[in-house]
Amino acid sequence: MIDRRSFLGTVAGSMAGTATAKAAGKPNVVIIVADDLGWRDISHHGGPIRTPNIDRLAREGAELDRFYVAPVCSPTRAGLLTGRYPIRYGLMRAVVPPWRSGGLDTSEVTIADVLGRAGYRHRGVFGKWHLGHSSVRYHPLRRGFTEFVGHYNGAVDYFTHEREGELDWHRNYEPSHEQGYSTDLIGAAAAAFIHKHAGGDPYFCYVPFNAPHAPFQAKREHLQRYEALDAVPGEWGGRPEQRRKTRQVLGAMVHSLDENIGRILDAIDKTGARDNTLVLFFSDNGGVAGIGDNGPLNGGKASVLEGGIRVPAAIRWPLAIPGGRKITAPLAYVDVLPTLLRIVGGKDHGGRPLDGIDVYDVLTGKRASIDRDIYSYIGQSGEDDEGVCYITPEWKLVVLTQTDR
Repeated sequence: MIDRRSFLGTVAGSMAGTATAKAAGKPNVVIIVADDLGWRDISHHGGPIRTPNIDRLAREGAELDRFYVAPVCSPTRAGLLTGRYPIRYGLMRAVVPPWRSGGLDTSEVTIADVLGRAGYRHRGVFGKWHLGHSSVRYHPLRRGFTEFVGHYNGAVDYFTHEREGELDWHRNYEPSHEQGYSTDLIGAAAAAFIHKHAGGDPYFCYVPFNAPHAPFQAKREHLQRYEALDAVPGEWGGRPEQRRKTRQVLGAMVHSLDENIGRILDAIDKTGARDNTLVLFFSDNGGVAGIGDNGPLNGGKASVLEGGIRVPAAIRWPLAIPGGRKITAPLAYVDVLPTLLRIVGGKDHGGRPLDGIDVYDVLTGKRASIDRDIYSYIGQSGEDDEGVCYITPEWKLVVLTQTDR
């Protein structure tokens, strides 16, 4: 039997929370993206690597239990920023490697563009760009952002910040010889941005970490914590001892990632902006099978199986999104832009039709389910080795070529 006073109190609290969110104005927006983080590489999903800060986000906010992305790095970043499937503009098949011409189509409108028009004067990106570097027109500061610290390519050295013998660490347009472990530098730059711009106009802070993507390099003090970590089943080759040691390094890398997510959350709290800051966290794809732990999901990075595209994710916005919940409706990386568009009061983002949908009502608990489909594709090895999937709320269709396993 429902307690009438309890029910009315819950309704009143929900209405008050909505009214407070409106009165507080537009939220700060912080999007944190991990790189190749497996489903069970967080302790919230029962894994042995301790991730108290990621767990904290899932606990204080809402866990997004069916959050889907692209199978590899660049396509997810492109779809996140544009709200459109990257196959529409030539970025779905593979990542953008060093020295490759091209990048994110310059006619595409990004989240940073949308938020800039909505009054977000400060829009920073800190970490791995991976959306083109052959021309200045692909640079983050030409794609709607106002500040950038990080690297253009994937797989840079965590200590030297080099890729293929060239320094790939930058502050805005200029090369940077800043010293330190790259995961720490990314976390510090994001936290500094938050402290610098707190208390004024709302800000947008996009933090695409490089961890725990290869090369597998960790700080010595964290390696000692994971000496007992064992290898996980998967397709990655190597001798058993090599597999075990690589898994231990990855554990230490995830530990650093989580510490720096904590640094960002602490910066938000210390500036007094916790309640009206929207924090979204997810991984850009699943872990590399046999290095990252995607269990119990099948497959891993570079596949359209669940272990490749269904990733750990959580969202926290205390003024509008009730915490302590698990949202099981299928959501996707392309939904972020249209949802933010509604949150900031926009009606038209000014670009081509979006593939993502506004999922605000699901996030706030006004709706438990949503009638939609999600598409994913990978063809990094060419037309003879492709994978396609089509997801509905109840079913998933997977189509693999003959050479796929």
